[in-house]
Amino acid sequence: MSTTAFADLRNLDLADRLNDEKRPGFIVVEGPIGVGKTTLCQRLARTLGYGSLLERPADNPFLDAFYRDQQGNALATQLFFLLQRAQQLAPLNGQALLGLQIVSDFMLEKDDLFAQLNLATHEYELYRQIHQSLRVESPTPDLVIYLQAPTRVLLQRVRQRGIAAEQRMEAAYLDALTAAYTEFFHHYNDAPLLIVNAAEIDLASNQQHYEALLERAFSMAGTRQFYNPHPSLL
Repeated sequence: MSTTAFADLRNLDLADRLNDEKRPGFIVVEGPIGVGKTTLCQRLARTLGYGSLLERPADNPFLDAFYRDQQGNALATQLFFLLQRAQQLAPLNGQALLGLQIVSDFMLEKDDLFAQLNLATHEYELYRQIHQSLRVESPTPDLVIYLQAPTRVLLQRVRQRGIAAEQRMEAAYLDALTAAYTEFFHHYNDAPLLIVNAAEIDLASNQQHYEALLERAFSMAGTRQFYNPHPSLL
Protein backbone atom coordinates (compact mmCIF):
# COMPACT_ATOMS: atom_id res chain seq x y z
CA MET A 1 0.00 0.00 0.00
CA SER A 2 1.35 3.44 -0.89
CA THR A 3 2.20 6.01 1.79
CA THR A 4 -0.58 8.31 0.57
CA ALA A 5 -3.17 5.52 0.63
CA PHE A 6 -2.10 4.51 4.15
CA ALA A 7 -2.32 8.11 5.31
CA ASP A 8 -5.81 8.47 3.86
CA LEU A 9 -6.95 5.35 5.70
CA ARG A 10 -5.73 6.86 8.96
CA ASN A 11 -8.04 9.79 8.35
CA LEU A 12 -10.99 7.42 8.60
CA ASP A 13 -10.53 7.65 12.38
CA LEU A 14 -11.38 11.35 12.19
CA ALA A 15 -14.24 10.82 9.75
CA ASP A 16 -15.69 8.00 11.83
CA ARG A 17 -15.88 10.25 14.90
CA LEU A 18 -18.66 12.14 13.14
CA ASN A 19 -22.11 10.74 13.58
CA ASP A 20 -24.33 10.44 10.54
CA GLU A 21 -26.17 13.62 11.42
CA LYS A 22 -23.03 15.78 11.36
CA ARG A 23 -21.20 14.23 8.42
CA PRO A 24 -21.87 16.19 5.20
CA GLY A 25 -23.14 13.90 2.48
CA PHE A 26 -22.73 16.09 -0.61
CA ILE A 27 -19.50 18.10 -0.53
CA VAL A 28 -18.40 20.52 -3.25
CA VAL A 29 -14.84 21.79 -3.56
CA GLU A 30 -14.60 24.94 -5.65
CA GLY A 31 -12.07 27.57 -6.68
CA PRO A 32 -10.22 29.01 -9.67
CA ILE A 33 -8.04 27.05 -12.08
CA GLY A 34 -4.87 25.76 -10.45
CA VAL A 35 -5.96 26.13 -6.83
CA GLY A 36 -6.06 22.37 -6.19
CA LYS A 37 -9.78 21.62 -6.02
CA THR A 38 -9.68 18.34 -7.96
CA THR A 39 -6.80 17.00 -5.87
CA LEU A 40 -8.62 17.82 -2.64
CA CYS A 41 -11.89 16.42 -4.01
CA GLN A 42 -10.27 13.08 -4.84
CA ARG A 43 -8.53 12.89 -1.48
CA LEU A 44 -11.71 13.64 0.46
CA ALA A 45 -13.58 10.97 -1.51
CA ARG A 46 -10.92 8.38 -0.58
CA THR A 47 -10.93 9.38 3.07
CA LEU A 48 -14.72 9.27 3.43
CA GLY A 49 -15.34 6.35 1.12
CA TYR A 50 -17.55 8.58 -1.04
CA GLY A 51 -17.97 8.69 -4.79
CA SER A 52 -16.42 11.57 -6.71
CA LEU A 53 -17.92 13.76 -9.43
CA LEU A 54 -15.20 15.49 -11.40
CA GLU A 55 -15.00 18.02 -14.18
CA ARG A 56 -13.67 16.52 -17.40
CA PRO A 57 -11.95 19.41 -19.22
CA ALA A 58 -9.92 16.99 -21.34
CA ASP A 59 -13.19 15.88 -23.00
CA ASN A 60 -13.93 19.40 -24.26
CA PRO A 61 -12.75 19.54 -27.90
CA PHE A 62 -12.95 23.36 -27.94
CA LEU A 63 -10.79 24.06 -24.89
CA ASP A 64 -7.40 24.12 -26.59
CA ALA A 65 -8.73 26.52 -29.23
CA PHE A 66 -10.23 28.67 -26.45
CA TYR A 67 -6.84 29.23 -24.82
CA ARG A 68 -5.41 30.18 -28.24
CA ASP A 69 -8.29 32.52 -29.12
CA GLN A 70 -10.72 33.14 -26.27
CA GLN A 71 -13.00 35.55 -28.10
CA GLY A 72 -13.53 33.26 -31.07
CA ASN A 73 -14.07 30.02 -29.18
CA ALA A 74 -15.67 31.00 -25.87
CA LEU A 75 -19.28 30.17 -26.78
CA ALA A 76 -18.60 26.67 -28.07
CA THR A 77 -16.36 25.94 -25.08
CA GLN A 78 -18.95 27.20 -22.61
CA LEU A 79 -21.88 25.35 -24.16
CA PHE A 80 -19.94 22.09 -24.19
CA PHE A 81 -19.18 22.46 -20.48
CA LEU A 82 -22.81 23.35 -19.74
CA LEU A 83 -24.14 20.25 -21.50
CA GLN A 84 -21.46 18.07 -19.94
CA ARG A 85 -22.22 19.27 -16.42
CA ALA A 86 -25.96 18.95 -16.94
CA GLN A 87 -25.47 15.33 -17.99
CA GLN A 88 -23.24 14.62 -14.99
CA LEU A 89 -25.63 16.18 -12.48
CA ALA A 90 -28.89 14.73 -13.81
CA PRO A 91 -28.60 11.36 -11.98
CA LEU A 92 -27.96 13.05 -8.62
CA ASN A 93 -31.49 14.37 -8.24
CA GLY A 94 -32.85 10.84 -8.00
CA GLN A 95 -30.19 9.89 -5.46
CA ALA A 96 -30.74 12.98 -3.32
CA LEU A 97 -33.77 11.49 -1.59
CA LEU A 98 -31.67 8.49 -0.57
CA GLY A 99 -28.83 10.63 0.75
CA LEU A 100 -25.84 11.54 -1.40
CA GLN A 101 -22.32 10.55 -0.47
CA ILE A 102 -20.36 12.37 -3.15
CA VAL A 103 -17.53 14.89 -3.36
CA SER A 104 -17.59 17.10 -6.46
CA ASP A 105 -15.05 19.56 -7.83
CA PHE A 106 -17.67 21.79 -9.42
CA MET A 107 -21.10 23.29 -8.86
CA LEU A 108 -23.46 24.17 -11.69
CA GLU A 109 -23.76 27.79 -10.57
CA LYS A 110 -20.07 28.22 -11.40
CA ASP A 111 -20.89 27.70 -15.07
CA ASP A 112 -22.64 31.07 -15.23
CA LEU A 113 -19.62 32.71 -13.60
CA PHE A 114 -17.41 31.58 -16.48
CA ALA A 115 -20.08 32.48 -19.03
CA GLN A 116 -20.30 36.08 -17.82
CA LEU A 117 -16.52 36.34 -17.80
CA ASN A 118 -15.88 34.88 -21.25
CA LEU A 119 -18.89 35.59 -23.45
CA ALA A 120 -19.91 38.69 -25.38
CA THR A 121 -23.33 40.11 -24.50
CA HIS A 122 -25.22 38.48 -27.38
CA GLU A 123 -23.45 35.17 -26.76
CA TYR A 124 -24.34 35.29 -23.08
CA GLU A 125 -28.00 35.86 -23.92
CA LEU A 126 -27.96 32.74 -26.12
CA TYR A 127 -26.15 30.79 -23.41
CA ARG A 128 -28.80 31.80 -20.83
CA GLN A 129 -31.63 30.71 -23.13
CA ILE A 130 -30.05 27.29 -23.61
CA HIS A 131 -29.28 26.99 -19.90
CA GLN A 132 -32.90 27.76 -18.96
CA SER A 133 -34.29 25.38 -21.58
CA LEU A 134 -32.29 22.49 -20.09
CA ARG A 135 -34.05 22.91 -16.74
CA VAL A 136 -31.08 21.42 -14.96
CA GLU A 137 -31.45 21.02 -11.21
CA SER A 138 -28.54 20.33 -8.91
CA PRO A 139 -28.89 19.13 -5.29
CA THR A 140 -27.87 21.68 -2.69
CA PRO A 141 -24.50 20.77 -1.14
CA ASP A 142 -24.22 20.00 2.55
CA LEU A 143 -20.83 21.74 2.55
CA VAL A 144 -18.91 23.91 0.07
CA ILE A 145 -15.13 24.28 0.45
CA TYR A 146 -13.92 27.30 -1.52
CA LEU A 147 -10.15 27.34 -2.07
CA GLN A 148 -8.45 30.70 -2.68
CA ALA A 149 -4.94 31.65 -3.79
CA PRO A 150 -3.38 34.72 -5.43
CA THR A 151 -2.74 34.78 -9.15
CA ARG A 152 1.01 34.22 -8.84
CA VAL A 153 0.38 30.96 -6.96
CA LEU A 154 -2.30 29.81 -9.40
CA LEU A 155 -0.07 30.54 -12.38
CA GLN A 156 2.84 28.68 -10.80
CA ARG A 157 0.68 25.61 -10.15
CA VAL A 158 -0.78 25.70 -13.66
CA ARG A 159 2.76 25.76 -15.08
CA GLN A 160 3.89 22.94 -12.81
CA ARG A 161 1.11 20.53 -13.72
CA GLY A 162 2.00 20.94 -17.36
CA ILE A 163 -1.33 20.56 -19.16
CA ALA A 164 -0.49 21.71 -22.66
CA ALA A 165 -3.57 23.84 -23.38
CA GLU A 166 -3.30 25.66 -20.04
CA GLN A 167 0.27 26.83 -20.67
CA ARG A 168 -1.16 29.65 -22.80
CA MET A 169 -3.16 30.97 -19.85
CA GLU A 170 -2.23 34.51 -18.91
CA ALA A 171 -2.09 36.19 -15.53
CA ALA A 172 -4.74 38.73 -16.57
CA TYR A 173 -7.26 35.94 -17.19
CA LEU A 174 -6.55 34.40 -13.78
CA ASP A 175 -6.87 37.85 -12.18
CA ALA A 176 -10.34 38.24 -13.69
CA LEU A 177 -11.34 34.70 -12.78
CA THR A 178 -10.21 35.10 -9.18
CA ALA A 179 -12.17 38.35 -8.87
CA ALA A 180 -15.27 36.65 -10.30
CA TYR A 181 -15.00 33.82 -7.77
CA THR A 182 -14.54 36.29 -4.92
CA GLU A 183 -17.66 38.19 -5.96
CA PHE A 184 -19.68 34.99 -6.41
CA PHE A 185 -18.87 33.55 -3.00
CA HIS A 186 -19.26 36.92 -1.28
CA HIS A 187 -22.98 36.59 -2.02
CA TYR A 188 -23.28 32.78 -1.80
CA ASN A 189 -25.52 31.56 1.03
CA ASP A 190 -27.17 28.39 -0.31
CA ALA A 191 -25.02 26.02 1.77
CA PRO A 192 -22.46 26.09 4.62
CA LEU A 193 -19.29 27.61 3.18
CA LEU A 194 -15.69 27.16 4.32
CA ILE A 195 -13.39 29.71 2.65
CA VAL A 196 -9.80 28.47 2.69
CA ASN A 197 -6.62 30.40 1.96
CA ALA A 198 -4.76 27.62 0.13
CA ALA A 199 -1.77 29.71 -0.92
CA GLU A 200 0.76 28.31 1.56
CA ILE A 201 -0.51 24.83 2.31
CA ASP A 202 0.00 21.57 0.44
CA LEU A 203 -3.25 19.60 0.43
CA ALA A 204 -1.91 17.11 -2.11
CA SER A 205 0.96 15.54 -0.19
CA ASN A 206 1.26 17.10 3.26
CA GLN A 207 -0.70 14.94 5.68
CA GLN A 208 -0.66 17.48 8.51
CA HIS A 209 -2.06 20.24 6.30
CA TYR A 210 -4.77 17.93 4.97
CA GLU A 211 -5.82 16.68 8.42
CA ALA A 212 -6.03 20.25 9.74
CA LEU A 213 -8.36 21.22 6.90
CA LEU A 214 -10.47 18.09 7.39
CA GLU A 215 -10.85 18.83 11.09
CA ARG A 216 -11.86 22.42 10.42
CA ALA A 217 -14.36 21.45 7.72
CA PHE A 218 -16.06 18.87 9.92
CA SER A 219 -16.26 21.08 13.00
CA MET A 220 -17.82 24.12 11.35
CA ALA A 221 -20.18 26.17 13.43
CA GLY A 222 -22.53 28.42 11.52
CA THR A 223 -22.95 28.80 7.80
CA ARG A 224 -19.71 30.63 6.85
CA GLN A 225 -16.18 30.35 8.15
CA PHE A 226 -12.76 31.54 7.02
CA TYR A 227 -9.72 29.32 7.38
CA ASN A 228 -6.38 31.09 6.94
CA PRO A 229 -3.72 28.55 7.93
CA HIS A 230 0.00 29.20 7.94
CA PRO A 231 2.30 26.17 7.58
CA SER A 232 4.40 27.22 10.58
CA LEU A 233 1.32 27.02 12.84
CA LEU A 234 0.08 23.59 11.70
